Amino acid sequence: MSAEVLAGDPLLAARRLLGAQLSGRGVTATIVEVEAYGGPPDGPWPDAASHSYRGPGGRNAVMFGAPGRLYTYRSHGIHVCANVVCGYDGVAGAVLLRAAAVDTGVDVAQGRRGPLVPMAGLARGPGNLCSALGITMDDNGIDLFDADSPVRLALGSGCEVVDGPRVGVSKAADRRWRFWLADRVEVSAYRRSPRAPAPGGSD
Repeated sequence: MSAEVLAGDPLLAARRLLGAQLSGRGVTATIVEVEAYGGPPDGPWPDAASHSYRGPGGRNAVMFGAPGRLYTYRSHGIHVCANVVCGYDGVAGAVLLRAAAVDTGVDVAQGRRGPLVPMAGLARGPGNLCSALGITMDDNGIDLFDADSPVRLALGSGCEVVDGPRVGVSKAADRRWRFWLADRVEVSAYRRSPRAPAPGGSD
């Protein structure tokens, strides 16, 4: 499958990414948890929680480009997080990679994450996923479907998907835009942002 399969609705793209195989710098992992993000108020998927909500500028310009590109950012200025762009030229949309199950290169991932981290936790959480696969800020904008890219994506077939509200966002916090594979121990725990309105008070 090509990147064009991801073009369009971020919710559909998020579902398609579950079960996909992500390969990066000596590690291969299966994506088990993701979150969908839309774009600016004048776009088809207005989303106040998205980095693209205020329009393109600097690093987030990747989100307004072709599908299948990698958008990276730092969470709290520390942890590198990665998104798969899923809109199309001029229209922003992306899917945050939240958790993966390491399939090959376990020793490499363990070396990056530490010897005491359990197998199920090697790539659990957006920052840990990037750490395990060696994804850095320099990977912003790379084509995940290019065979020569340091990080590559291979889409799989359909999977049984569970949905729920996104983790840690203070806006649009009630949207059931987080998706994960059922019964996978690598999926992260749900934590609502303390800055978000009480459940039912957000869109």
